[in-house]
Amino acid sequence: MAEARPRPQVMRLTDAAATRVKEVMAKAQGSIVAVRVGVKNGGCAGMAYTMEYATELGPHDEVVEDKGVRILIDPKAVMFLLGTEMDFKTEKLSTQFVFNNPNQTSACGCGESVQITPATNEAGASPAH
Repeated sequence: MAEARPRPQVMRLTDAAATRVKEVMAKAQGSIVAVRVGVKNGGCAGMAYTMEYATELGPHDEVVEDKGVRILIDPKAVMFLLGTEMDFKTEKLSTQFVFNNPNQTSACGCGESVQITPATNEAGASPAH
């Protein structure tokens, strides 16, 4: 019987992103278990990244634990986020989470929406739940 290959981690965080998520979680009110990351249709380029507080672990959420932080990945977003690095940037006029996504094919001029192609199984991706 063949042994199952370990699943690749969907997303990783930079030190800056992990620090910022810890800060945000420390200030959250209520029983928040993690931050959930996903994608939604919208914007001029077709899709936008989403982040929200999660009060519970969904039955099909992908759990990513990196640098002492727990991030949940919306199951519908796994194939779009596979291989993504989440960063946090502070610039002169803005501070924001930035997603360095190898599946992103383009972005709108304002940077609010992106075009993403799902990862393929040839790239070593495992199918979503």
